[in-house]
Amino acid sequence: DGPRIWYLEHNGLLGQAPMALSCTAPACDCEPWCAKHEEAKRAAEESRYFDAVQLINSSLEAFEVTLATLLANSKASGLLLTDPNRFVEEVCPSLSESQKQELGDLYATRADILMFLGGLRRATADLGAAVILAPQSERVKKFRTECERLQAIQKEGFVEQDRRAADAKIPAHLLTGFLGSGKTTLLNHILRGTHGRRFAVIENEFGEIGIDDALITGREELGDEQIIEMNNGCICCTVRGDLIKGLRNILQKSAQDGKTLDGVIIETTGLADPAPVAQTFFADDFVQARMVLDGIITVVDAKHALQHLHEEKPEGVENEAVEQVAFADRILLNKVDLVSPEVLEEVESELRQINRLAPIVRTERSQVDLDQILGIRGFSLDRVLEAEPDFLREEQEHQHDHTVSSVGIESAGECDLEKLNIWVATLLRERGVDIFRMKGILAVKGCSSRFVFQGIHMIFGGQPQGEWKDGEQRLNKLVFIGRNLDRAELESGFKATLAGT
Repeated sequence: DGPRIWYLEHNGLLGQAPMALSCTAPACDCEPWCAKHEEAKRAAEESRYFDAVQLINSSLEAFEVTLATLLANSKASGLLLTDPNRFVEEVCPSLSESQKQELGDLYATRADILMFLGGLRRATADLGAAVILAPQSERVKKFRTECERLQAIQKEGFVEQDRRAADAKIPAHLLTGFLGSGKTTLLNHILRGTHGRRFAVIENEFGEIGIDDALITGREELGDEQIIEMNNGCICCTVRGDLIKGLRNILQKSAQDGKTLDGVIIETTGLADPAPVAQTFFADDFVQARMVLDGIITVVDAKHALQHLHEEKPEGVENEAVEQVAFADRILLNKVDLVSPEVLEEVESELRQINRLAPIVRTERSQVDLDQILGIRGFSLDRVLEAEPDFLREEQEHQHDHTVSSVGIESAGECDLEKLNIWVATLLRERGVDIFRMKGILAVKGCSSRFVFQGIHMIFGGQPQGEWKDGEQRLNKLVFIGRNLDRAELESGFKATLAGT
């Protein structure tokens, strides 16, 4: 066991090769948990820390199976993995000496892995249980001393060498928030800023047709290779592999060009759970070694927030609006000009019940001082693990509300403005409650500019944005996202607004 050098980076840790993890428990080759334990230690030695977490958790679960008789009808059942101290308090007197040594060794291994990932508080809990189980273990004592040293460094602040190690990574900024909250407006505000910083953008849409990609201003300055659009599924589940691929491509492109990136901005779909997206920065070793999640910025629509936060979902389906607030490192309470001070206070009170730690910044049209949302070093693995103990588990239960869907419409031709206004007004009056989001780019008869429109429930607005190019097909693109949408009704309704119909 040689000395180990740690580099502390805000709430994360980077380390050189870990201590040699030799098993101090009695021979156990025949036990499934022991095989997984050895695999976990090998993964840690190879710096595959996310894989190591999965393996050590599997080992702990397998070890719990060996205690099935002991745990029958026990209050400790199911706590071995999630609450080590309570588990040990309940069962320690009933364990044999060899079982204590074995379980203490497992907890020590998980603590060692968590220290590398930056989960110091969770590592402390594991080591506390390990000390009770195996108080004479030199390995446990050594890890505990190391954890205490790292906590002291973290509490005192970043030493210069540690800060340089953290700054070597490219920060990622995760923009999330429910449909229509103002995420793309915030993204454009960031990209239009005179800050001189160079960003890459990953844009994810729930809709069948990509609209937001065309709404990003400053595309020419960014360059197409710096904008990645993913609209073939929700970034938190079906296209997570594409997200990892996109991040890798950005990193490799930046290295090849020799142009330093100041950050990567990821705008999620309004129906995304941010937890699996955040997990990506721990799940892929290539990304984890080169990027750091700076913070999760959640945009909240002050006018419609309570409606979505209080919505009752089917059993087993999570409320994405609540999850987005719960995981936020900063909350932008947007559209404050659309509600009364009394409603604003009620919304803030509700947000505080869900997330008591994240600062709340009131905004109009997503206008905010960028220093309040970028470079905040706000993401804390420890804090997330306290609220979501299974955050680092690879296979998490995640189910969207299947009554919510998307309808995309593409149609050539030009809209008659009067017919369009009548159709939209009627649609929102009759179906506005079920239409969470509508947006599109339209060709209007007699207008040389693209007409960009956006709507949330019964609020609708639009404006010209950019000229149609010479020879460019004037193609209308619309996306509706909502509950129990009727595709045929929407398609026929829109086509009836076209000039000459």
